Amino acid sequence: MTTFLLAFTALFSIVNPLSSAFIFYSVTQGFEPRLRAKLSRWVAIYAFAIVAASLYVGAYVLSFFGVSVPVLRVAGGIVIAMSGWRMLSGPDATEQRKTDTTAAVPNAAPPSRLAFYPFTMPLTTGPGTISVAISIGANRPNGVMAALEFFGETILAVLLLAVLIYLSYRQSARLAKAIGPTGTIVVVRLTAFLLFCIGIQIAWSGAFQLLSTLPFTGVLPTPN
Repeated sequence: MTTFLLAFTALFSIVNPLSSAFIFYSVTQGFEPRLRAKLSRWVAIYAFAIVAASLYVGAYVLSFFGVSVPVLRVAGGIVIAMSGWRMLSGPDATEQRKTDTTAAVPNAAPPSRLAFYPFTMPLTTGPGTISVAISIGANRPNGVMAALEFFGETILAVLLLAVLIYLSYRQSARLAKAIGPTGTIVVVRLTAFLLFCIGIQIAWSGAFQLLSTLPFTGVLPTPN
């Protein structure tokens, strides 16, 4: 289950359904509970579709445009690290994301359309999530049995992530009431630091692969 653990922890750390649930509740606290439940279900469905498509189709899109996996890791890692840094250095990243999401909510929109934008994109699954999913999918092994194992473990990780998104958003009112404003800030800050570290790690992995391909023509001088 190594692939399952790798895919789930990487995607869960970036999506972070718990902190996103507080933003989801802040924007939808004026909605009826039945409508919030429908939105939660649609967000989970859309998030599953986006992450799964990025896992299994994203690598072919990269090859079509001539983008290598190390370059994707560097770019995705920078995006993730910048997102984490903004959450760390900003006065209140949760409030800012709430404001941006609220401004994008249209009036009298059906739940299926409202759930996709802005609650799924970009609140739940943004560019960082997509880049990490493509990076994971690009490392799929060769061989029929290995590919089937990879498919099973990754689809299970994405399914578990979608279930957690649904449960977190569905119970967002109870979570917000239980943890309170101070607890929300603590969770968001800790998550931001973890997100920043993950971004640096992903970018370094890609940069290390790029640097390892450079030809070294010179020889280092020996010390006297």
